[in-house]
Amino acid sequence: MSAPAQRLALLTPHGVAAGDLDALVPAIEAACAAGDVAAVILRLAPADERALTGLVKRVAPVVQEREAALVVACPGFPGDLVSVATRGGADGVHVDKAAALPTGLKDLRERLREGRILGAGGFETRHAAMDAGEAGVDYLMFGGLYPDGQAPDPEDVRARAAWWAEIFETPCIAVACAADEVPGHAATGAEFVGLESALWLSDPAAVARAQEALGGSA
Repeated sequence: MSAPAQRLALLTPHGVAAGDLDALVPAIEAACAAGDVAAVILRLAPADERALTGLVKRVAPVVQEREAALVVACPGFPGDLVSVATRGGADGVHVDKAAALPTGLKDLRERLREGRILGAGGFETRHAAMDAGEAGVDYLMFGGLYPDGQAPDPEDVRARAAWWAEIFETPCIAVACAADEVPGHAATGAEFVGLESALWLSDPAAVARAQEALGGSA
């Protein structure tokens, strides 16, 4: 039996706010139409829960109409991200550096029921990644920009994704920050290759090229 085809995940810029949506929403729609996109990770700027919920409500239908999942992240947000996601109609929540959370992944897993997604990233060690897997996350993400604009070395991302994909059953995302990283990330065996916003936000054709690098068309 052949392995399932690899799919793409799109990462928005960090700090998305209300003023960004007029440009962001059509860009997401175009990018999702250009490739086999499994999920969009929406990285919001911290705000009050009502405002964040309103933002999610604007984005979720666009993503879901393309049969992709919307997963909400909000680094630095002290409120209830699960409530924001569920009330906004998103499919799940993504958190980075879960060890620093006041409640931890297991609490989030308990609250994200009925098929809602829990994803995690920002792992500094293999042990942290394994802890996340044991907590019951639906996927692990290796690589991607941090809020300060820094990113792990792509060789480290590939090594970590290849290690995880070879040993563990929980799916993983290997995130590319540049177009030339996509083929190498795909070769790790990761179930998903993530695309940072610089790769797709203003150029939907880049999603089609990434899809080709994964070995197929949408």
